[in-house]
Amino acid sequence: MFEARTGENNTTYLSGRLDASQVPAAAAVLEKITTSAVIDFADLEYISSAGIGELLAVLKRLSDLGLSLKLVNLSKHIRDVFGYAGLDKVFVIE
Repeated sequence: MFEARTGENNTTYLSGRLDASQVPAAAAVLEKITTSAVIDFADLEYISSAGIGELLAVLKRLSDLGLSLKLVNLSKHIRDVFGYAGLDKVFVIE
């Protein structure tokens, strides 16, 4: 199961498994981000390449507007996936 919700301070929370079948649900929330924002991965167990693609689309859209996107609380596994793909050089990750 996957859930995306927006909380306080422009933080979006992702939980569960973000795979290709859940990208439309993620996009419905992520496309509403219109300011510099933080995405919290604390409860995210898995992310597929389709999920990463959606995050890249958000990053590009915000960057084109001069805004920023920060990813926080990535598990070791998800952090490793971003590192192997070189995306730790593309995203701001804390």
